[in-house]
Amino acid sequence: MTLVLLDIDPRGVATATLNRPEVGNAYNEELLSELSAALERLAPEPTVRCLVLRGAGKHFQAGADIGWLGRATMYPPEQNYAASMATTRAMQRLNEFPKPTIAAVHGACFGGGCGMVCCVDVAFATPDAVFGLTEVRVGVAPTPISTHMVHAMGLRHTRRYALTGERFGAEEAVRIGLVHEIVTADAMETRLAEVLDAVFLGAPGAIAVTKRSFLGANGLLLDERQMSLLAHESWTQRHEPEGHEGTTAFREKRKPSWYRPPVG
Repeated sequence: MTLVLLDIDPRGVATATLNRPEVGNAYNEELLSELSAALERLAPEPTVRCLVLRGAGKHFQAGADIGWLGRATMYPPEQNYAASMATTRAMQRLNEFPKPTIAAVHGACFGGGCGMVCCVDVAFATPDAVFGLTEVRVGVAPTPISTHMVHAMGLRHTRRYALTGERFGAEEAVRIGLVHEIVTADAMETRLAEVLDAVFLGAPGAIAVTKRSFLGANGLLLDERQMSLLAHESWTQRHEPEGHEGTTAFREKRKPSWYRPPVG
């Protein structure tokens, strides 16, 4: 089964559709590998002028597959590091993709799904979209997407939502800068067409230089050392007892051991 469906129309609009609808398009190593490879292949392709990111089925992207996360807590160090680097690499390639990128978000958008939204240039969400930076609730750390969250939402909003794991709706996502606009489902294709037409009025080379300049001037181009550090922080926290307990509690549909109920 292909986990990232690719389509390129005659105009040069590439559409990447995350394709694990049975689990809300939650990602595992295979999906991340396919996404990363697609981005690497499309980036230098001159006929591709922009990229639209979508999710198949009822949801955009529900974060990391909890079953995969649970298995990863037991991986040996080298394999565990590679799992975290897969996330870090995919997000870096999306963030630094040299052509305009657009996300059309609907339904659930949690964890790494929010990371993907932070990495695109334009983000639309339907009114029903629900967001959450929920990693800490399962005992892991969102370090592979941390720089991108701060880039998109600013440190203040990132601190709140990444530390509390609260869920929030599309209006709040717009307020904090995660999403640009709320667009109803029946108007999404029209709105995408309008923005894509604006993209095609821009010169491809000028767009690529402008995008890289923006990222570079603000310290948002990640080098290998920075990515290695982010991946290391991710896997070591996942390997801690909290990672085991958090992923197990989620699968068992119970509160984790560190939860303390209200008093009184």
